[in-house]
Amino acid sequence: MNIEHFLQHSTARWMEQHGDASDIVMTTRVRLARNLTGMRFPLSFSEEEANKIQEKLMNTLLAVQEQTNFSYFPMKDISLLERQVLVEKHLISPYLAKNEQTAAVFLSADESVSVMVNEEDHIRIQCLAPGLQIAETYNRACKIDDLLGGKLSYAYDELFGYLTSCPTNVGTGLRASIMMHLPALTMSKQMNVLIQMMTRLGMVVRGIYGEGSENLGNIYQISNQVTLGKSEREILDELQKVVEQIIEKERASRKKLLERAQVTLDDRVNRALGTLLYARILTSEEAATCLSNVRLGVDLGLINNISQNCLNECMVFIQPGFIQQYAGIPLDATERDIFRAKYLQEKLHNAGLTIREKGEKPYDV
Repeated sequence: MNIEHFLQHSTARWMEQHGDASDIVMTTRVRLARNLTGMRFPLSFSEEEANKIQEKLMNTLLAVQEQTNFSYFPMKDISLLERQVLVEKHLISPYLAKNEQTAAVFLSADESVSVMVNEEDHIRIQCLAPGLQIAETYNRACKIDDLLGGKLSYAYDELFGYLTSCPTNVGTGLRASIMMHLPALTMSKQMNVLIQMMTRLGMVVRGIYGEGSENLGNIYQISNQVTLGKSEREILDELQKVVEQIIEKERASRKKLLERAQVTLDDRVNRALGTLLYARILTSEEAATCLSNVRLGVDLGLINNISQNCLNECMVFIQPGFIQQYAGIPLDATERDIFRAKYLQEKLHNAGLTIREKGEKPYDV
């Protein structure tokens, strides 16, 4: 399968499904970090060692091809723009995209599984699922891990567990992340308190593309920070409980907004919708904020019959790489803002979304 298959659409087939709490939880991601024995870690290895690791992974995955059906893409064979699109689809990490010479990725046809090679570690197995599906996503990652681990020798210490480049991943090598849409908690200025609480519980809160990325469209990634001294089950159970608490708080906050400030909330949704439908220029930040408000309107029944899949697709598509990939030509920042506004207008009009007239009941399209 060629790279165009993974670049044509802003959403993958797995995103067309629905998971638990999909009004708030957008995706679940589980990542396992592994290294091979007898090889220096990527931060210090040679190009020759990096090539050997790629070859080992290729041979191993070919041996289990019937069970995995992966496509293989060295970063050096993918353009900078194509790598950016893969990052925007969460198929590879920004770190991997920058490693042009020695990195590669194996992708499943439905884009729910990726195996990154020579990122910060030799192997990073990533599985994605819609909504809240922590146990299910972890089990799928373990199946890939078992297939590879049955044919490769992992760097493992009886005392410390799996050895990794970064000490924060030593132990289980497990990082589970939940991407959540939290507009009500953000509007009511409760996020700072929640972030402090989660930090004390051993969790970390990041932006839409992980470490170092910004919060776009009130979307946050909640993940475990501790990987050493706890079992995988303990880590996942703790994350599940924290996420369930956040879901309850977000839903309660949304209910209060509806009860105490419905006109203000309705105005916020209406303004966001009007901007998306009629603006001629939209930055990615403004578009993300407007899409967040419209999504909140959908979840609260203020806008009807616009699917979450449509809004998810828009949220991915507004990113700079996708805009240029869709346009087919390089675009500067202003050109991207113009193209983004035009695309969103077409997308939402085609979905049948319009501003409701005064006195009408909640949007019905």
